Amino acid sequence: MKTTLALSAVVAAIAVFSQGALAQSASSPTRAEVKAEAKAANKAPQGDAMTKEGGGQPSTKSDTTRDARKATTKAEAKSGQLNATGDAMTKEGKGAPPKTSTTTKEARKATTQADIKSGNMEPKGDAMTKEGGKQKP
Repeated sequence: MKTTLALSAVVAAIAVFSQGALAQSASSPTRAEVKAEAKAANKAPQGDAMTKEGGGQPSTKSDTTRDARKATTKAEAKSGQLNATGDAMTKEGKGAPPKTSTTTKEARKATTQADIKSGNMEPKGDAMTKEGGKQKP
C-alpha cells in the first residue's frame, strides 16, 4: 500500500511538472527570436525623437547667424527694450543700487544710540545692558 501511494505521488508530480515545462517552452520565444526582435526595434523610428532630416536627436542649432543676433540685441538696447540682467537687476527694474551709503558713520551711530535709549532697540552681543553697565549673564 505504501509503495502504491508513493508511486502515485511520483507520477502525479511528474505530470504536473512536465505540463508546466511543455507549456513554458511552447509559449516562450527562442533566444534567436528575441535577438531579432531587439535588432528590429533598434532600427525602427522612435516617434517624436525623429527630426525632419530623418534620424537622431533634434537639432539645437539656431536658424539665425551670430551677426544677426548681435545686430538685434544692439537695436533693442538702443530702443530701450532690452532688460537688465544679472547683478544689475533690482526690484524696481532700474540699474544697480548705490554701492556706498549716503549716511555718515557718526549719523548711524547717533541713530543707533537714540534707538537704544528710547527702547526701540536693545544692544546685542557683548554690549552692556541698560541696568547700570552690568554684563548680561
